Amino acid sequence: MFRLLALLLFLPMLAFPLRAAKYFEFTPNAREAYSQAISLRFGESYASLARMKLEDPNNLIVHHIENYIDFFTLCITEDEEAYRRLKKKRDMRLEQVRSGDPSSPYYLFVQADIRLQWALLRLRFEDYVGAFNEVSKAYKLLQENEALFPDFMPNKKDLGILHAMVGTIPDSYKWGVKLLGGLDGTIAQGRKEVEQVLDYASKHDFIFEEETVALYAYLLLHLDNQEQEAWKAISSSGLLKPSQNPLHCFVMANIAMRTQQNDKAIQILQNRPRGGAYMQLPYLDYMLGLAKLRRLDADAAPYFQAFLRQYKGHNFVKEAYQKIAWQELANGDAEGYSTAIKACLDKGRDKAGGDKNALEEARSGLIPDVSLLKARLLFDGGYYEQGYRLLLSRSEASFGHPREQLEYYYRMGRLLHGLERYNEALRYYQLTIEKGGSQPWFFACNAALQMGLIYEKKGNTARAREAYERCLSFKPEEYRTGLHQKAKSGLARLNEKKRS
Repeated sequence: MFRLLALLLFLPMLAFPLRAAKYFEFTPNAREAYSQAISLRFGESYASLARMKLEDPNNLIVHHIENYIDFFTLCITEDEEAYRRLKKKRDMRLEQVRSGDPSSPYYLFVQADIRLQWALLRLRFEDYVGAFNEVSKAYKLLQENEALFPDFMPNKKDLGILHAMVGTIPDSYKWGVKLLGGLDGTIAQGRKEVEQVLDYASKHDFIFEEETVALYAYLLLHLDNQEQEAWKAISSSGLLKPSQNPLHCFVMANIAMRTQQNDKAIQILQNRPRGGAYMQLPYLDYMLGLAKLRRLDADAAPYFQAFLRQYKGHNFVKEAYQKIAWQELANGDAEGYSTAIKACLDKGRDKAGGDKNALEEARSGLIPDVSLLKARLLFDGGYYEQGYRLLLSRSEASFGHPREQLEYYYRMGRLLHGLERYNEALRYYQLTIEKGGSQPWFFACNAALQMGLIYEKKGNTARAREAYERCLSFKPEEYRTGLHQKAKSGLARLNEKKRS
């Protein structure tokens, strides 16, 4: 009788397929929720996730997608209270993921990917030790997963970026490298791994293809010094839809602004998606204001003001007021400049390099020379000929302050560099180093870096190495970390070429 009762209770279960109690699968519902999450359509994504939890309660991929939403939310809002609250959710998610099927290639990967996202968040919220610890743990998980599933492409996406970045970490973060244990790699190794993923994605249905294209473009831009390749990778893929996805808009406009495609960036930003379905991304207004300012448009300020009205975080605030001040000055209103620059003294924080620079400018009480300011903006926008013509009528003697005299040499070097008049640019860079090497400003440090880039392009490895090392020897108060990271990337590229 007992056996018959047990059989009757068991029979209904036979109507359902047997599978692991908890598993990882990008089902159609999961794919929809993921696509909505990375489009910042969080309300729709939460609805899709709720449906998943009802219809597919054992599918643990839901925790991965929820972490994407938290990651983007915190990156955009910089809400410290939300950060502390969501850290607890992160811990619970990892615990849930560890209850899943360990034979799945997603088992270790999802844990690692969640940790990498939180490493970036910890950096954003200035928990540097925690960030390096997250990366270390993520790398060990990825290594273990690579040994178990060597052909699992999501794993290679993350490993490729880590391998490319580790050799370029600035000396100021060397203490953190010790926490990374056995993590090593080269730019070439990382690039090869990411290219392997992209090749696979071109022939298969790969859920993370859009992510990988964006990561590859940034690898080319920031680590491999391949600006035009970066723009080509992001613009020709056809995968990113900036008019439909705010994150795609950010990525494409950001890379356009860094690769002398400023007019294109303005077009992309003006056509960005809007509406209540999307989480607001105020930084897009900041970017549009900056792109228009670099073109010397007279109406850039309203976009910075729109950013300041919507943005609840702390970074970029001082910079935004500084850029409003620059707009006033470029428009010929020195009084308007003074009013706007004073806001840098008590608004926002001065943790990021740009905000520190804005604060120093406000504290100095010195109004920038209009010609140098316009030349700087035009260079940053890729309008090299216009900027060069602007400075042709000036000379060192026409500037009263030693910083302006040094900046004149530096700006001339940068503009001639952009015009590919390399020998003339090198002369101005050398003058910048000779006259400014002992000063606290960043001009000499970046001049050395740019000399290294020119010599590397020319194939003069010895002079390039000397210039990059010279860059690392300078300790400017402004932009040191970023400049040193680029110099280390240059040395890493030279070392790879030497070995090959």
